[in-house]
Amino acid sequence: MNRVPLAERMRPTKLSEVVGQEEIIGKGKILTEIVKKGEPVNLIFWGPPGTGKTTLARILAHEFKADFVEISAVTAGKKNVEEVVERAKLNWNLKTRTVLFVDEIHRFNKAQQDAFLPHVESGLITLIGATTENPSFEVISPLLSRSRVVVLQPLSKKAIKKVLKRACNIEGIAINSGVTSLAPVATGRARSISRCRAPKSPEFDSNTFITDNALDLIAELSGGDARSALGDLELALSLSSQIDEKVVMEAAGKKMPGYDKKGDKHYDTISAFIKSMRGSDVDAALYYLARMVQAGEDPKFIARRMVIFASEDIGLAGNGALSLATACFQAVERVGMPESGLILAHTCVALSKSKKNRDSADAWYKAQDLAKKTMGEPVPIWLRNAPTKLMKDLGFGKGQKWESGFHLDKNYLPDAIKNEKIFHNTMK
Repeated sequence: MNRVPLAERMRPTKLSEVVGQEEIIGKGKILTEIVKKGEPVNLIFWGPPGTGKTTLARILAHEFKADFVEISAVTAGKKNVEEVVERAKLNWNLKTRTVLFVDEIHRFNKAQQDAFLPHVESGLITLIGATTENPSFEVISPLLSRSRVVVLQPLSKKAIKKVLKRACNIEGIAINSGVTSLAPVATGRARSISRCRAPKSPEFDSNTFITDNALDLIAELSGGDARSALGDLELALSLSSQIDEKVVMEAAGKKMPGYDKKGDKHYDTISAFIKSMRGSDVDAALYYLARMVQAGEDPKFIARRMVIFASEDIGLAGNGALSLATACFQAVERVGMPESGLILAHTCVALSKSKKNRDSADAWYKAQDLAKKTMGEPVPIWLRNAPTKLMKDLGFGKGQKWESGFHLDKNYLPDAIKNEKIFHNTMK
């Protein structure tokens, strides 16, 4: 029995094997061009779990013929950083590049990230960071300014299925595309089975099959996470050598419950937390908050989501909510855990019990949509800046006064959309 997980065995080793991510891989795309030029670039990979951040870092290091050093910000400390720097210095003397991959880079605090900065600036280390969080908030500005942020998207169902079929091909697993279930073993079944080529040392025996519908279901359940999909496939194969939708659902039910504090499964929980506050269910909101805190979720991530919630969901119904949520974020930064749990709970209860109003949020989304469609529409002349006498003579800024409450009875929007109503007040 091969002890290496299926997801690890299926990890691509070159860009041409990577499925999906067409926005960054392909002719003229950033990663392909970086490899083509052969010059390492500091990168921050930002995207959800299972989209290939670690895989791409390994591929790039291999393409650059560099020494690849991988650490996780969850477990690494100052000593680990110092060891990497010493290793990089030895490589420098040997004229070998060093690519340092920092997984979960957002887990490093400011001081830890600062430790990399001089070595990144000098070129001693080429840094590739991976994060599921917005790097604008979690990566220090000096490091961010010296790196390219590359956004990775969740894989489509089609891409996930391609990954699964590739795994079946390599592992010698047949795909039954003619029937829904494999339960009754019939002699005529072979006509509806697409036999994949068997590997040199197959993990599974020659009687292992999976239905096409089962592959569809695994892809659907994956949520765009290739690693999760391959894990479900492997677990299903450990339950039966003939896999249909029923076996897949059984395997999905046997997955370890809970919350992965590294971020792999936190999206459902944070979604439930936000929606519980939105529904003013204090008990549910506190419960999901407790699950996240006990799992080791970054309290700043939770606080940041409450800041957004205060504007988006409470809005004009309670203008003080934004100040409270912002104060919560600042307090969590200063106090730390476990005491920050009390601050989070206080804010959670207050936001849950607040009246809700989305007028400003809805207006903002409508304004953005309208702006995208009408970017070319000219600003009315009387609203334009008039820094020169010629522009004033042409009517730029005509009639404007610097007075409190001053208003001209004119259309402030461009003429083409002068009758558009963006903000709708439902609190009358």
